[in-house]
Amino acid sequence: MIRRSLLALCLAAALSAPAFAQDAPPAPAVAVRVILDTSAGTILVETDPRAPITAANFLRYVDEGRFDGTDFYRSMELGAGTGVVQGGTANAPDRILPPIVHEPTSQTGLRHVDGALSMARFDPGTADGDFFIIVGNLPGFDAGRAAPGDPGFAVFGRVIEGMDVVRAILAAPKSPTEGEGFMRGQMLDPRVRIVSARRVPVP
Repeated sequence: MIRRSLLALCLAAALSAPAFAQDAPPAPAVAVRVILDTSAGTILVETDPRAPITAANFLRYVDEGRFDGTDFYRSMELGAGTGVVQGGTANAPDRILPPIVHEPTSQTGLRHVDGALSMARFDPGTADGDFFIIVGNLPGFDAGRAAPGDPGFAVFGRVIEGMDVVRAILAAPKSPTEGEGFMRGQMLDPRVRIVSARRVPVP
C-alpha cells in the first residue's frame, strides 16, 4: 500500500510531463559528486554509473543551473524513521527538460536503501526534473517488489554526506492544509530552498 501511495503522492509533479522523451544525454562513465547547498544545510550526493541515463539527466539539470533556486517541497513520513523527501523543478515550465527512459532497479541492480537518490515520475518514462531521497530502507519501491511486473522507481545515486540534513527536512514542519486529497499534510511549510547544485571532485 505504501508503494502504491508513493506513485500517486510523491510524484504528482510529473503529471503534465511532455509526451516525448529527450535524446539520451551522454552517459557518465564514473561516479560524479554534487553538492546541494540548501537552506537547511549541505547535502553531498554521488551519482551511480550503473544508471547512466538517469544519472546523466540529473547532471544535466545540475550543469545547466536548473536546480538553483528550486526547493525540497514535500516530506512523506512513513513511520519508524523512514520516509521520502522530494525536491526539484516541481514541473516549472521554464526549468524542465523532456522526460527520460525509465531505468528500473531490476536492470541497474541498485536499491531503495537509506540515502538512495531516485527519480520522481508518474508513468515509467515520464521522469524529468524531480527527485527524492530515501530515509531508511524502502524495498517496496524497487522493481517487482510491490507486484509482479511493477516497474518501481529509478535509483541513480546516493547521499555521501548530509543525511542529518535530509532527516531534518523529513521532520520539518508541514502545512496542515496545503496539498490536495492524500497529499494534504505532506507539503513543507516553509519550503527548504535548494540554493545551488554544483559538481565537486570525487576524491
